[in-house]
Amino acid sequence: MTSPSSDIAIIGGGIIGICAAACLAEAGRQVTVFDRTGVCEETSSGNAAAFAFSDVLPLAQKGMMRNLPKWLADPLGPLSIPPAYLPKLLPWLYRFWRAGAADKYEAALTAQAGLMKLAEAEWTGLMARSGTAPMLREDGSLELYESDAEFRASLSGWAARDRFGIVYRHVEREALAELQPGLSPRFVKGTFVPGWKTVADPKLLGKAIWAYAEKKGARFEKARIGNIAAGQGGVTLTFADGSTRQAKQLVLAAGAWSHLLARNLGERIPLETERGYNTTLPVSACDVKRQLIFSGHGFVITPLSTGLRVGGAVELGGIERAPNYARSKALLIKAQQFLPGLDPGGGREWMGFRPSLPDSRPVIGKAKNAPNVIYAFGHGHLGLTQGAATGRLIRELVLEQTPALDLSPFSPQRF
Repeated sequence: MTSPSSDIAIIGGGIIGICAAACLAEAGRQVTVFDRTGVCEETSSGNAAAFAFSDVLPLAQKGMMRNLPKWLADPLGPLSIPPAYLPKLLPWLYRFWRAGAADKYEAALTAQAGLMKLAEAEWTGLMARSGTAPMLREDGSLELYESDAEFRASLSGWAARDRFGIVYRHVEREALAELQPGLSPRFVKGTFVPGWKTVADPKLLGKAIWAYAEKKGARFEKARIGNIAAGQGGVTLTFADGSTRQAKQLVLAAGAWSHLLARNLGERIPLETERGYNTTLPVSACDVKRQLIFSGHGFVITPLSTGLRVGGAVELGGIERAPNYARSKALLIKAQQFLPGLDPGGGREWMGFRPSLPDSRPVIGKAKNAPNVIYAFGHGHLGLTQGAATGRLIRELVLEQTPALDLSPFSPQRF
């Protein structure tokens, strides 16, 4: 059965799809969002709630390859790869290693910084228009180091941020307590970033942005998409029940599942899944003043309006394996060690899928063989941060306007 057609279909009800829907609805386009569960009910519901506009360093250049052997030796460390999944992952790991080459650093850094600058401006505007500005928290972040060696290793990254006007200050042990009382004495230094922002709760923000999009005319349908096909007349979406829907244009923003649908169009994009874990404790668990970043351990602690979120870490294990909640428990044990006054009881465990490309940049652009299909996925850890910027860029592509940013570093065909 074929249902009525849509002007623009968006596959994916996460923060990227919702921001795109809001921007297109503002432009007067008829938009229908399709998602198998709901609006911001999956990966966009459980992230660390950061607007990480200063996080401009690509993962491949942030020392991950240097730390890889040490991290992989710890099954509950910051990075884990299930042994059975390693053969499938090897091509992606090779691309990741190549992305960290010195000759690629400058272009990667410039592209990421440009997207972040646009993201900050676009979120400011979208939150003002949607009435969600009260959900913004501007308390900054505190990155913590357990040794002088760990601190020194971070300095080149901070120097790179200098070039883009990112403000920060390094803090000695004696001053750490002013920024976060109750820290373990194991931390000898820190870096405070006053411009780092968080939101009260990422799931609630996503739903509020969607409510605004709905007021502008966007619609939502709960549906699982099994196949997409594109032709000169538009795009055909085939649902899991066999029914179909026609659309003039399609925005593919299905997160960790996007590359599977892109294959329907003959395009292979090397997307992998970083499985992230967290535990959200009651608000009373500890008085955390701002987001705390433990980069040496690969996790953060974020105070939300709805609880205290302890999470991060990376498990490169695809989308089919069952969750390994021992990882979230390990993070909680570390959090207790780092904040001795933290109460670990009453928490809610969670696992989500971060869609990641080997060069740490999303794909934002038209499909190779289907100009009426636009890709918007692969944002990794930065989907919330880059959501509003991606929404604007998608609107400009749909309306055939000149994008606010050079999109060649984000081209789906760069691989």
